Amino acid sequence: MTETIEWTPKARAALAAAGELFYERGIHAVGVDAVAERAGITKKTLYDRFGSKERLVVEYLLDRDQRWCAFLDQRLADADPSPAGQLTALFMAARDWADERGSKGCAMVNAHAEISDPAHPAYAVIVGQKARMRELFRGLAEQAGCNDPTLVGDQLMLLHEGAVVTAGMRAVEDPFAQALSVATQLLHA
Repeated sequence: MTETIEWTPKARAALAAAGELFYERGIHAVGVDAVAERAGITKKTLYDRFGSKERLVVEYLLDRDQRWCAFLDQRLADADPSPAGQLTALFMAARDWADERGSKGCAMVNAHAEISDPAHPAYAVIVGQKARMRELFRGLAEQAGCNDPTLVGDQLMLLHEGAVVTAGMRAVEDPFAQALSVATQLLHA
């Protein structure tokens, strides 16, 4: 997957359609015919731009991750720079993202349910996103002066991921606020 994609309007339309359909219905449940139809392009055009469904899946996940990172980075930049302020901004950004763009839960978690083979090219995107989030939490724990920032960072990550999954299932009222409450205690313990 080293070939560069020429981001023509049709390639962007295919990516947007894939993003909607893969998130709404699942990666394996959506064929390239459905993506092409939603995008208003031919299947040949889709393959000309992406080469394979695998590549389209990778680009969908990369695009979703890049949009999440930009959203989160802005929220963190606008927040109180203290570890507690950053932690609050992170959990509230995740809440707002889920409210606006995440009715089906985390796209990476959903993709991992379908793509668990480390040899699949999308696997690195999925686990890479979680690794970056883990490092963010570990960094906050370190800045807060926690005795074991790795352990606390991992615990913060688990709280965050639990809130993300729970929000997608609507199993608990305001899971981000509840998880943030516990996360704040951990950060200050």
